[in-house]
Amino acid sequence: MTGRRRITSTYLPGLLTRHAKKGVLSAGTAVACASLLAGCGVVPGTTGGAGDDPITVMTWAPEDTKATNKPGMPAFARAYARWINAKGGINGRELNVLTCNDHNDSVAAAKCARRAAKENVVAVVGSYSQYADSFFPSLEGAGIPYIGGYGITNAEFTSPLSYPVNGGQPALLAGLGSALADCGPVTLVRPDTIAGDQLPPLLDSGLKAGGHRAANDQRAAEDATAYDSQAARALRATAGDPTDQGCVVPALGDRTGTFMDSFRRAREDYSGVRTATVLGSVDQTVIDATGGASGPYEGSYITGWYPVASDPRWDGMKQVIREQAFGDNRIDPADAGVQTTWIAYTVFRKIVESLGDGEVTADSVTEALDNGLKVGTGGLTPTLHWKFQDKLAAVGFPRLVNANVTLQVVREGQLVSARKGFVDTTRTLEDADVNY
Repeated sequence: MTGRRRITSTYLPGLLTRHAKKGVLSAGTAVACASLLAGCGVVPGTTGGAGDDPITVMTWAPEDTKATNKPGMPAFARAYARWINAKGGINGRELNVLTCNDHNDSVAAAKCARRAAKENVVAVVGSYSQYADSFFPSLEGAGIPYIGGYGITNAEFTSPLSYPVNGGQPALLAGLGSALADCGPVTLVRPDTIAGDQLPPLLDSGLKAGGHRAANDQRAAEDATAYDSQAARALRATAGDPTDQGCVVPALGDRTGTFMDSFRRAREDYSGVRTATVLGSVDQTVIDATGGASGPYEGSYITGWYPVASDPRWDGMKQVIREQAFGDNRIDPADAGVQTTWIAYTVFRKIVESLGDGEVTADSVTEALDNGLKVGTGGLTPTLHWKFQDKLAAVGFPRLVNANVTLQVVREGQLVSARKGFVDTTRTLEDADVNY
């Protein structure tokens, strides 16, 4: 890739008051209706869910691709629907979950969003896609809220119809940078993509907060089958001074494991170099598969959004898996995508319950969120509460309401807490040099 493509934002600072925002969405809805269905008499996202009718939502994620895959997210969403419906639904209403494969492709992501509008879903819940520029226009045109996206794109923290439950890549990388302040040189190995272009300034914000110089920014193909040359380059860049060994930070999603295979072979002459990364690129399954305590992740710092998977606060999610998805190896309770989907559906359930016997529509769900609804998640996150502009609006993240991360470390092959409680990265991100 050459140059940097401008990341467009759907956020209009200071211009969209509640009434103006509704006007924009209403106009967009009419356009979406005309383009989706000739002679369409139903406005997408504003029907369904009335009375005892089923409530229809959608969850999407990439599956069966050569790059990042998150099959556990739609699989868990379907399991959640079976579980909640077995208990009588939400307020007596059946939950109908549609799923869509975005194929890690901008065209497919746009098709998922257009299908959501056509199917009259009231929200897109707990989803993953790096192609926000492709899917948000259709969602915004139809007035459909995006609740609990994975946090992989800038637009998830700018769109007025996005309601994130975590701090996404910004918080993870800022938190990790702070933890690596005692390292020697740091090299970030990240995808050569638009989404990857967003990562270096975020990691650097944390390094800067700890008095460390910026990381070496090393791009790599996100779908490579080997990373021998990239691993060798990263090691050379971080091992120049034997008395000040550095850290390599691979942030390649599902390809992080592939990088570490190459890194393991190349590091024999660089035993002092450490590794660190973010949850989502590495989890306990990956650590086990790469040798556990004798593998390349031993001693690595890893930042996550939530408590470690062994924390009892995840018992509710694990109950759903036991009852409705036992044996489904797509659903890993330690996977950050599955965890985010659980929290997103927890939020959605609280929204519907707050509406009582009223209509459940895209409009009413959005109104509940915009009118100050506060949602507890059993301690997995702080109490969530969305404002039109939050603390990080000045640096381009007006919708980022939860900047907390957890610091974890691999000890004796197990991912455990390195620090009690959450680390709030808000102040670090406020000083980030991001220009989106």
